[in-house]
Amino acid sequence: MERIKQAIEKAKKQQIDQAGQAAQMQPINEIEKNALHVAEHVQNELLSVKYQQTRVVKLNEKQLEENRIFAFNKNDPLSLAFDVLRTQILQKMDEQGWRTLAITSPTPAVGKTVIAINLAMSIAQKTDRSAILVDFDLRQPRIGSYLGIPMEISLNNLLDGKAGMADILVNPGIERLVVAPTRHAVRNPAETLSSGKVSDLIKDLRERYESRIVIIDLPSLLHSDDAISLIPQVDCILMVIANGMATSREIENSLRHLSKANLIGTVFNKA
Repeated sequence: MERIKQAIEKAKKQQIDQAGQAAQMQPINEIEKNALHVAEHVQNELLSVKYQQTRVVKLNEKQLEENRIFAFNKNDPLSLAFDVLRTQILQKMDEQGWRTLAITSPTPAVGKTVIAINLAMSIAQKTDRSAILVDFDLRQPRIGSYLGIPMEISLNNLLDGKAGMADILVNPGIERLVVAPTRHAVRNPAETLSSGKVSDLIKDLRERYESRIVIIDLPSLLHSDDAISLIPQVDCILMVIANGMATSREIENSLRHLSKANLIGTVFNKA
């Protein structure tokens, strides 16, 4: 992290300046040791998340299990599949310096939102990462209801200019994970997703924290142009295909829509 590098350099300079004033220079290895100690302290502060403004809610484990959300429980064998998916995705994203990932599908009802939630939870459980999950399925938003989190203030309010980003974020009781839920469908979703406001929002989310992965739940590709409108604004795409729920033609058409995007991979769901 850039802040850690700066801390190391600052610590070195302070040690040298202090030694010079005392006319007694410390050995270089001692300076390095003290600098690394400062860097470690900075890193610990960065990774120890304290939510002072963000709403923190406790999730209902029974509701999560009913909605097939398993990654919150590391003792659940089903969470392992999402850890494997997480590692594969992060390796590819790190190679390219990507930090924004959109999840879509050829057709609706394939489980892409469930994949998005589980993946976000798994990423946040890595101690050197944080994740933000954004519900940009503006026709059928489901993240908030699946998680059972309060949505009195949601992404709808931000898009209407009646709330800021800090107002709508929710921490679902998992360290290093925040969620931006959408309460209800919006008018003109494709136009909204291609607007400058959404573009600026995605850029801000991407650039604010170097260790953060932004996961965006999008609508399916073939039933509207919503996803196509937003895809140029994200680094890469994960496509979810459900067993027996998309024809070869539908898959081919979806791939054609993604021909200019960075398709990071495909998840075969409900197999």
